[in-house]
Amino acid sequence: MNSVGTPMLWGGFAIVVAIMLAIDLLLQGRRGVHTMTMKQAAVWSVVWVSLSLLFNAAFWWYLAQTEGRAVADTQALAFLTGYLIEKALAVDNVFVWLMLFSYFAVPAALQRRVLIYGVLGAIVLRTIMIFAGSWLISQFSWLLYVFGAFLLFTGVKMALAKEDETGIGDKPLVRWLRGHLRMTDTIENEHFFVRKNGLLFATPLLLVLILVELSDVIFAVDSIPAIFAVTTDPFIVLTSNLFAILGLRAMYFLLAGVAERFSMLKYGLSLILVFIGIKMLIVDIFHIPIAISLGVVGGILVLTMLLNAWVNHQNDKKTKA
Repeated sequence: MNSVGTPMLWGGFAIVVAIMLAIDLLLQGRRGVHTMTMKQAAVWSVVWVSLSLLFNAAFWWYLAQTEGRAVADTQALAFLTGYLIEKALAVDNVFVWLMLFSYFAVPAALQRRVLIYGVLGAIVLRTIMIFAGSWLISQFSWLLYVFGAFLLFTGVKMALAKEDETGIGDKPLVRWLRGHLRMTDTIENEHFFVRKNGLLFATPLLLVLILVELSDVIFAVDSIPAIFAVTTDPFIVLTSNLFAILGLRAMYFLLAGVAERFSMLKYGLSLILVFIGIKMLIVDIFHIPIAISLGVVGGILVLTMLLNAWVNHQNDKKTKA
């Protein structure tokens, strides 16, 4: 697998991730059971985005010194494009978490622990999937066409799908877990397991955690192939992906109270997936430059937000009338 990642770059990335996880998870965890306020979530979101951009700047500087300006510009732009794609697709993942917490009636103050383990699990799972995907593509280049067709199909399916949280309890996995686990009827504080009469019981919070982890695997199947359309370099794929994931907990609490205000977002995300799928399918006929890909993805997101603002304005006018 060809990669711009050197031992110094990998080591620097690992140190940054370890430090920020320690700050975000361990120090936040010392506060005990609490709900992150929207102001705190906004501050942490800005911190994570700023850190990602600073990392990209340092990445560009390192490559400019070692590989030249042309390589640095191309690879830094690939990181930025991949990060934007992953960050946008992660929003849909957040909305699924909201549905899960709502269906299982998990109090806001108890969601923190599930999200902490959810983010840690996502880091491990995506790291494995990215290295496996990079190796497979290096061995079987035709897989890019499979990924392209899959993303095209997923984009169309996302636009047509209807969200319905009432059917979560009827999912085969949920029924199977409830049937095979000794489970309490109610949530027991932040505990995933409790002992009653000498017997170990799982709590509904464990079921929510399993579904959160599963949802990330499902979304990773969409998002990881999407970034392979930008670059197949495992260093850029992994770093842009993980930087997008690390800010998910703050993003969740930032969007938790206003999720219904983003009704048009799924259509914008579906357009991004369709565009990326087409880009992968026509790569041998016409190569779309990374800069154009970044412009298209950014343009779709901006237009989606403007359309969303207009729809919200019209709905607010009807409500007031």
